[in-house]
Amino acid sequence: MERNIYVTPLSGRYASDEMNKIWSSDTKYSTWRKLWVALAETEKELGINITDEQINEMKQNVENIDYEIVAKREAECRHDVMSHVYEFGIKCPLAKPIIHLGATSCYVTDNTDVILMREALKLVRQKLILVISNLKDFALKNKSITCLGYTHFQPAQLTTVGKRACLWLQDLLEDLEELNFVIDHMKLLGCKGTTGTQESFMKLFKDEEKVNKIDSKIAEKMGFENVYYVSRSNLHKKTRFKSTKYII
Repeated sequence: MERNIYVTPLSGRYASDEMNKIWSSDTKYSTWRKLWVALAETEKELGINITDEQINEMKQNVENIDYEIVAKREAECRHDVMSHVYEFGIKCPLAKPIIHLGATSCYVTDNTDVILMREALKLVRQKLILVISNLKDFALKNKSITCLGYTHFQPAQLTTVGKRACLWLQDLLEDLEELNFVIDHMKLLGCKGTTGTQESFMKLFKDEEKVNKIDSKIAEKMGFENVYYVSRSNLHKKTRFKSTKYII
């Protein structure tokens, strides 16, 4: 089974290679590991006894994933995140005690969803800009070619092919505006702890001021400016709320 593509009935027929790569298992699980690196770096910066050797070991193994070990472990413990923590610990024996320290599973799962969605939207934006550019050239090239206009589904006055192409361009430019807004305003979960209370980090740091810095530091490392202020448990997210704003 290939691990470097997103596997779905639609992937082979409609999705681009770039989009398949974004949603592949390799990208998903290496992003989990990048988040664990960001967490370890943040905890070290805030005073937890984590060494550069441990962090460098993790960085060197971000893409070194043994899926057979993960699958075997998941068959035993029935937990995907803990299976990857286990396998990552095998690759990183020095860092094993501090991988995922203080975090809940949704730290990697939900943050990764946001990161991959943003990357996918950026790809859509890139392709949309190319379509807009090509359509602009088409409109200019055909600005003097007349064609029949329609109103109420009936033939009306003459217009030009270029003008009609500009109508399509206008719609696409509005789509681009909406895409830019969504991408610019996406928020990361940060690292809220098990039920969003950050209690696990209060036990770890015993310092509220340090705990308050965790989210923003992780967001910055992952390329985000903003985070959600509050979160709740995974059970509540799935059973009570449908809006994507209620992220754990």
